[in-house]
Amino acid sequence: MAAQSETHLIDAAGIRTEHGLSAQSVSRLYAERESNGFPEAVGQRGRGRARLWNKDEVDRWFAQRKLSRFQDHKPPTRDPNELLNAAQASRFLGYKSSKQVTTYIREHPGYFPEPDVVEELGTPERPYRRQLWRVQTLLDWMKTRPGRGKRSEAKRSALPSPNVPVDGDPDELLGASQAAVLLGFKSINTFSSSLAQGNLPLLNTVDAYSEKGGYRRWTRRRILEQAAQRGLR
Repeated sequence: MAAQSETHLIDAAGIRTEHGLSAQSVSRLYAERESNGFPEAVGQRGRGRARLWNKDEVDRWFAQRKLSRFQDHKPPTRDPNELLNAAQASRFLGYKSSKQVTTYIREHPGYFPEPDVVEELGTPERPYRRQLWRVQTLLDWMKTRPGRGKRSEAKRSALPSPNVPVDGDPDELLGASQAAVLLGFKSINTFSSSLAQGNLPLLNTVDAYSEKGGYRRWTRRRILEQAAQRGLR
């Protein structure tokens, strides 16, 4: 039992490494624990009697701290259609680390919105993809992000229940959820992921943006041409 408990303990050095803090910062957080709620140490070890904390309690404290900072953050006023890269998006959203958005994408697939634009850069030998998000996309995500845990996948992924007619006005502008239906995707997530990966090249050209929210719109004609390329029509 003692060995099992040991795996859930963390010392100051571990806290510094995992959360990017200095030794002074950890000491200050612990000294001010009565006011900031930092967890009490649960034991000591080693010749220097280094403090030990319950790792789960420490992780929860930092997660809540990050959440509070995020909720209190008021993003600067910018053009809703301005494109930001991952580092710029992290700063715009109020994260201390400029790599936070990249971390979300790498470690929590489906949590952060798909990029609005993916630029293929570099050379054939050393390709490089730059992902860009519109300011409005980031603002919309801030409004719908829940307090804890992952975002509600049901609302974000569900496709519209009404049927999307194939034989409608070819010049009618349709949104992502309608395009996903015509293209045979089962969720908005899979449609957005395929679009971001360059699997729907005809939709890289956006025919219009909605007046409210600035969401991407494509003509039915363009979507059906893309469907035909995928062998669906």
